[in-house]
Amino acid sequence: MRRPRLPRPSMVMLPSGITLFSLFWGVFAIVAASRGDFTRAVLYVMIGAAADALDGRVARATGTNTRFGSELDSLVDAITFGLAPAMIMYFAVLHKDGWDWLFVFGFVACAVIRLARFNIEQAGRAKSHFRGLPSPAAGAVLASYYWFSQTPLYNETAIGDLPWHVLLRYLMAALAFLMVSDIPYPAWPTFSLRNLRGVIGLLIFVSLVFGLIFLPREFFFPVGMLYVLYGIVAGGVRGLLERAPRDESELEDRHRDLIHDVDERSPYSDDDDDDDGDDDDHADDDNEANEAPAAEAIVAPRRKRRRRRRGRPGSPPHDRPTPPDPIA
Repeated sequence: MRRPRLPRPSMVMLPSGITLFSLFWGVFAIVAASRGDFTRAVLYVMIGAAADALDGRVARATGTNTRFGSELDSLVDAITFGLAPAMIMYFAVLHKDGWDWLFVFGFVACAVIRLARFNIEQAGRAKSHFRGLPSPAAGAVLASYYWFSQTPLYNETAIGDLPWHVLLRYLMAALAFLMVSDIPYPAWPTFSLRNLRGVIGLLIFVSLVFGLIFLPREFFFPVGMLYVLYGIVAGGVRGLLERAPRDESELEDRHRDLIHDVDERSPYSDDDDDDDGDDDDHADDDNEANEAPAAEAIVAPRRKRRRRRRGRPGSPPHDRPTPPDPIA
């Protein structure tokens, strides 16, 4: 029997190296934000997101999926897509007020909780949907919001009338809630030319690369918000469609049980029409008289068993034999 061929050590380290590459850009984004270079900080988060999209695919392509790689990926995501985007917004806006840093804590805490739940429920398994908003998507949307707020497309529309740093607080709270929610979000499609899903995934990836190169500020935040809203709308519609048949079946079951109870309680459920005359009434009386001893024969042993369990042995008084008359 031939032993399975093990992957080369270099191939095992390749996915982990890409994951650490994503960590590098997440830490670099925090450093750039602390220096006031927020535009480059957002760019570094986007580069980290591209690396995060590749490490899992490289691991599957080379057959080097390991539990270590899954845990490492989650830890890196907590920094690159949890801490880094929140710190960008902190250094850009939230450090000006006393308690606004709590939004940073809330976002990072929800990202960590979401990743811990993912490790328990979905890590290392084939999946078509994520439970809750994925942390890379939430971090990319939050980071790209700074880019979008600096464009004429934002400032010349209706939402430009509100200060962008005011909307930032609501955006962070909403993204944090969606990460720990149960709303299903579609997983990233695989790259392939053999099926429609793979072709769509490849087109999406190519469009994201072109958007990052040519229109990064106007492109990423609207696309990310479409993904966020799609999950909410699709989850609501799916819940309504799944609940409607279940409600109808529950009503049918209750209606069937009610009819069954009425049939059992009604003494006329098996009788014929009332126009059959007195003969039918007498026949029914005879049937009831014949059924009474049979029913008593079934019920009496049950009564005896109940009395024995209660500590009252013996038979009912009317079942005891009558003593003989004394001899005169």
